[in-house]
Amino acid sequence: MHALFSYGTLQQQQVQIDTFGRELEGFSDKLIGYELGEVEITDEQVIASSGKRFHPILKQSSNKHSVVSGTVFMITDDELKQADNYEADCYKRIVAPLASGNSCWIYAEK
Repeated sequence: MHALFSYGTLQQQQVQIDTFGRELEGFSDKLIGYELGEVEITDEQVIASSGKRFHPILKQSSNKHSVVSGTVFMITDDELKQADNYEADCYKRIVAPLASGNSCWIYAEK
């Protein structure tokens, strides 16, 4: 299983069902050293699922006290690939530490 930190549309029930075929269960945590920006999505299927043309995106912050709250979901190998397919090309998947002391995958700005 993989831990995936979600701070945006992957927290939406419809996006989870469209992307993973199920509703995910997770727990709250915080990502330190990042802040939220916004990016315009052009993939019509993603827009239809999320209902939004503009999605949040994680940007590394020069302020080490910057914090982004979100949800950590435990997902399978196949679901991680499905998440990769859902995210636009402007995102990269990397491992990052959380406030809880755990590490997980995040989607951040390239």
